[in-house]
Amino acid sequence: MTTLPIAVYHSLDVLSPEVAPHRQPETGVSPLFPNRWSSRAFDQRPVPDELLHAVLEAARWAPSASNQQPWRFIVARTEEQRQAFASFIKPDNRQWTDHAPVLVLIASSKLKADGEPNGQHAFDTGAAWGTLALQAHLLGLNTRAVGGFERPLAREVLNVPEEIELHAVIALGYKGSKDALPADLQERDVPNGRRPLAESLIEGKFPSKEGTEA
Repeated sequence: MTTLPIAVYHSLDVLSPEVAPHRQPETGVSPLFPNRWSSRAFDQRPVPDELLHAVLEAARWAPSASNQQPWRFIVARTEEQRQAFASFIKPDNRQWTDHAPVLVLIASSKLKADGEPNGQHAFDTGAAWGTLALQAHLLGLNTRAVGGFERPLAREVLNVPEEIELHAVIALGYKGSKDALPADLQERDVPNGRRPLAESLIEGKFPSKEGTEA
């Protein structure tokens, strides 16, 4: 069984020093959530099999409509596999993805087991990504999702069937020093905030547009 690093237990109790200046929850949410953030800085040391499998195992238990489990994880760990991924990741993102020891392309099947369309495939796979990211944080690992990649080329390079939709490349590894990043990325590599919860809440229904009937 995987044991959490001692330092990580602290993230369950209080905001970390690097997060506290940038993130202040409005309510009594567990610090686990604001303490997780996506740095671009990666240490190149390998991720042990046990930890990688724990991260993917957590994603396996994400909520799933009708238990269809549409998520798929294409994992690149060897130099050859990572170079294949590098061929379709956009150059700006490669400034840091090239340093991550593990890359995971998160995809989903658009079809149910009976061949019918699954309208929830992307929704469920987003839940799997969130679960993966939190488990990685609990294990002392860093994750950052990359939407900037050439999907048609990725499909060709990785021989992905048409019924599989490609969502994001996840860079996974130990957090490194941001000093290794280009200067402009160093300035941006801090925990970002969130808009107030009230701006995301709609009570009952969206308000009527001005000048129209309710």
